[in-house]
Amino acid sequence: MAKFRTVIHGAAGRMGRRLIALGTQDPDIELVAAVDAAGHDHQGDDAGTLAGIGALGLPITDALPPSGADVVIDFSHPAAAEAIAQACEQRGIPLLVATTGLSDAQNALMAAISESIPVLVAPNTSLAVNLLFKLTGEAAQAFAGHDVDVEILERHHRFKEDSPSGTALKFGEIIAAAMGQTKAAHGREGRPGARPRDEIGYHAIRVGDNTGEHTIVFGMLGELVELSVKTSSRDCYAIGALAAAKWLASKGPGMYLMSDVLGL
Repeated sequence: MAKFRTVIHGAAGRMGRRLIALGTQDPDIELVAAVDAAGHDHQGDDAGTLAGIGALGLPITDALPPSGADVVIDFSHPAAAEAIAQACEQRGIPLLVATTGLSDAQNALMAAISESIPVLVAPNTSLAVNLLFKLTGEAAQAFAGHDVDVEILERHHRFKEDSPSGTALKFGEIIAAAMGQTKAAHGREGRPGARPRDEIGYHAIRVGDNTGEHTIVFGMLGELVELSVKTSSRDCYAIGALAAAKWLASKGPGMYLMSDVLGL
């Protein structure tokens, strides 16, 4: 079987390096390009050397290869994700967007582009996290109409630029769709008064090199339910992204989710 010719966008970043390292170990993947921003300090460096696995003869470049790509995996920044999406649309290349912090306009752009190419927007590519999305939705449906408070706590490394995380916001979207909350509180201080019934509370913690933890609390009088997922390394995100990219490469135009990949 032919290998999936894969481009890593954001290849010089922390996630990009793990995708390079694990992609070379996947017998179904052929890495054909490692792309990052023009002017990046690592432009021209060997992607394998940068990933700590030895030279691959694959330099970091600032553009898609002229031909021969089956899918692009994007772990970059919102503006860069927007640019690579437009380039993929022009070239007809399927795109997995794992960059978080996209604006409403950028999400709308991804939806528009999905009319021409397959696009998978994943706030989180961890298989465990995506299973918890489903379990959280089931819990929210069960609690709908009852007197239940919802709080979402998340922890990430000190370098993460957006907060709350895209994953935390996705949990909130799932819960609000089932339970009808219309307000969000991002931390609390002072004397805000009694907690509103139609609110989801978000709490973002940034510490050290934490690769990601999320806890959803459904609190009632006299009892509570907590759903939690924790990662111990970035490899879970890379493994999930590589699996999703292989799945996406053969799909037709449309907007897809990780739940589609997992059949949830």
